[in-house]
Amino acid sequence: MAEKDNPANPENAYEAAIQYQDRVLERGRTGKILVRDEERPWENTRQGRIRYFLNAAMYSDTALQEWRVFSQEIRTQSGKHRHQGGVAIYILEGKGYTVADGKRYDWEKGDLLTLPVKPGGVEHQHFNTNPDGPSRWMAFVYVPLANHVALHLKQLEIAPGHSPKARGDNDG
Repeated sequence: MAEKDNPANPENAYEAAIQYQDRVLERGRTGKILVRDEERPWENTRQGRIRYFLNAAMYSDTALQEWRVFSQEIRTQSGKHRHQGGVAIYILEGKGYTVADGKRYDWEKGDLLTLPVKPGGVEHQHFNTNPDGPSRWMAFVYVPLANHVALHLKQLEIAPGHSPKARGDNDG
């Protein structure tokens, strides 16, 4: 049966690739431009309290497809994990510090924290020092870069008060 007769079942890998690219382009043209805060739920994960705005594994409704963007709330401290880096973290509110490969980096609202891409990954953990409540930041991951450096997320410690088998981690 030809593709035109059954577009859901292409006749070969070449036709499947063309259909996939057509879907990617169509999503870019028609996908959601604005993602509202209330449209995405907070999740309790081994890394802490996280809200994903862009995550291709979870949401296929946005025009922008090549990024993973999420917010994390740091009440006392996050979990500790290691990955190959390549993440930009913008501090939205509060103050605290990050320990990356054993070195402390203090941050506050308006700062940008960058985790470098490096072989073997960057071991890191985030801590809140804000006396008025949790700190919160947004992380930006360019997925093609993460895939290129063979991103592997390894959870080393679980965030206090969070489930060791929460959805969203691959080490479990």
